[in-house]
Amino acid sequence: LKHPCPICLDNEEDAGEIGMCYSCGRMFCGSCNKSLAQRAVTHCPTCRGAQDVPPKEDVRRLRQLLARPPGRHTPVAQCSLGETYSLGIGAVKDAAEALRWFHLAAAQGYARAQFHIGTCYHEGTGVLQDSAEAARWY
Repeated sequence: LKHPCPICLDNEEDAGEIGMCYSCGRMFCGSCNKSLAQRAVTHCPTCRGAQDVPPKEDVRRLRQLLARPPGRHTPVAQCSLGETYSLGIGAVKDAAEALRWFHLAAAQGYARAQFHIGTCYHEGTGVLQDSAEAARWY
């Protein structure tokens, strides 16, 4: 397996929306992520870091994670930080800063970030509205 999920040992990239611990950077397959959410697990199963923290703490952890050497966690963390700026949850809402983080993740081929960039162009959020550019990113 290219990237085994640390919980079930299946390929984390094959099963729905992956989860990630912002403390240790470990990623979980979509099946395990969903199961953890359904069981209301409040700590990372690998590092025991608290998962139910205030949004500002999530942003602090993402920044610490991005200060580490680049790895598989990097585009996921970059996109997640972009989402915090896009939504204004845990950070001041800032469309330009969100777009910057989305571009960093998209440059590494992270599809979720590419979708967010397409949405920004489609809606004209942080950029001039441009349907052709939106279609390129979708």
